[in-house]
Amino acid sequence: MPSIKLCDIAATVRTRRERRKESRPGELLAAALELFVEKGYAATRVEEVAKRAGVSKGTLFLYFSSKEELFKAVVRENISGRFLEWTQELETYEGSSADLLRRCMAVWWERVGSTHVSCIPKLMMSEGSNFPELAAFYDLEVVRPGDELIRRILQRGIAGGEFRPLDMKYASYLVLAPMLFLTMAMHSSGVWADPESNLDPLEYIEMQVDILLNGMCLQSPPIPPLSENETT
Repeated sequence: MPSIKLCDIAATVRTRRERRKESRPGELLAAALELFVEKGYAATRVEEVAKRAGVSKGTLFLYFSSKEELFKAVVRENISGRFLEWTQELETYEGSSADLLRRCMAVWWERVGSTHVSCIPKLMMSEGSNFPELAAFYDLEVVRPGDELIRRILQRGIAGGEFRPLDMKYASYLVLAPMLFLTMAMHSSGVWADPESNLDPLEYIEMQVDILLNGMCLQSPPIPPLSENETT
């Protein structure tokens, strides 16, 4: 039976510790997101985050200097840090702009709306005014890039002759509004939607997309009615 050397054991322990150290930021962000969803930003304490992640408060501060920085990291990890990926998907998409808009809203539900992350927009709407620095951060890293992404989809449709000319000052809000409603309905039971209505998110999104496209897509002009002379 081969002997086990102490140096090998030490190396194994060291490797495990290094792996654990590398995974700690992700564990802290996951714990923070859970608590922000459960309690909101103001009521969440860093001690609770550290405890849920299984580390000390001091260890948390090795990675994040404050609760504000922890929140920003959560947003970057789950939303704003993914805009580059989403933009690249837009730029390489080969289908119609109508299908791209449909895909945009479906992907938003899949990657954000149906996850814990969807609580962050609601949290910012309810608590942002009390934390102006966080509100400014969220506007810069989430709201503006999201607005720009939607505008690019709409402008793509206009340039390609699919969509009629739209006032871009307001057009992106037409896409954002139903997604925000769905977020509020999910996290405010009985306030934004009847809890007995069994709102199906995917059916709701599909209906909203159809309404948007029926309003935006260029259509052939209606055929004028036949005159009396033409009917006889």
